[in-house]
Amino acid sequence: MKMNNFDFNFYKGKKVLVTGHTGFKGAWLCRLLLGLGAEVTGYALKPPTDPELFGLLDLEKNMHSVIGDIRDLSKLTGVLKEAQPEIVLHLAAQPIVRESYANPVYTYETNVMGTVNILEAVRSAGSAASFLNVTTDKVYKNNEWEWGYRETDELDGYDPYSNSKSCSELVTHSYEKAFLKDAGIAVSTARAGNVIGGGDFAADRIIPDCVRAMASGREIAVRNPHSTRPYQHVLEPLGVYLMIAGVQYQDRSKAGSYNVGPGDEDCITTGELADLFCEAWGGKAAWKNLFQGGPHEANFLKLDCSRIRSTFGWRPHWHVKDAVRYTVQWYQAWLDGENMAEYTDRQIKEYFR
Repeated sequence: MKMNNFDFNFYKGKKVLVTGHTGFKGAWLCRLLLGLGAEVTGYALKPPTDPELFGLLDLEKNMHSVIGDIRDLSKLTGVLKEAQPEIVLHLAAQPIVRESYANPVYTYETNVMGTVNILEAVRSAGSAASFLNVTTDKVYKNNEWEWGYRETDELDGYDPYSNSKSCSELVTHSYEKAFLKDAGIAVSTARAGNVIGGGDFAADRIIPDCVRAMASGREIAVRNPHSTRPYQHVLEPLGVYLMIAGVQYQDRSKAGSYNVGPGDEDCITTGELADLFCEAWGGKAAWKNLFQGGPHEANFLKLDCSRIRSTFGWRPHWHVKDAVRYTVQWYQAWLDGENMAEYTDRQIKEYFR
């Protein structure tokens, strides 16, 4: 299958290692890679939520899944030496802003030293030709301005999650210059905006909160309806990650740091996202404003994605209204007891069609 001139059949038979494969994005990514015929190894903690997408997508029997902590350098290095991956996609992280306020040390250990460890393991294993570190749009020093941040803007996230991801970027740049470039390994980082999609069951995220409210017959509580974010369906950045990793595997000059987000028209407030959700869900779905302050989170955040567009010819495929509709349909299918591995495959096919 092709998109934006990249032939995803490139991944057929490729050995790919994914860290964080039991999480929301990681599970979708592994399902996508398996559908492309890749040989997939995953390294992550046990699935972080209950219910958990990793099990719903029936992944364990179709890939080599290793349960381990990204902070354990010795175990991680052993897994890479055994798997001998050609491509490494690093998604393992502590990804929740509010959790980073509650557990800052764990957040830094996971997001900073975890990055050091995977880069060191890649260096030791000697098999990889392409490495991609997935960070976040929150790595930038947020000036609350209305234009999008570019890859050359200052990295200085405010809260421990965002800041640890800024540090993860700097670690990646250092390893690339000091070790990996000379070893012939292409290295990139991808800074993605907020993703939505079926199977996210995390705490403190707007769509899972909406689904939990619907499932229990409650009104949706929105704690910060005025914050503006670039929302996109999870398949948007995953397709870009695979494109970056595949293209730089063949042409190292394409390696670098890339923002991955939707167009300006899909930067909406959390309240507007809740409106779209209620409209797509139907029935008596409704939300209420529960803003009460709380830990600092950026109010306004947009990305300038012109670099990825000019380098790869990439364009977003589903706009935010489509993304919400497909997300709602996934959760409604899950609540109806459908086979979610098969249903997810159908959504993947629909997206790449």
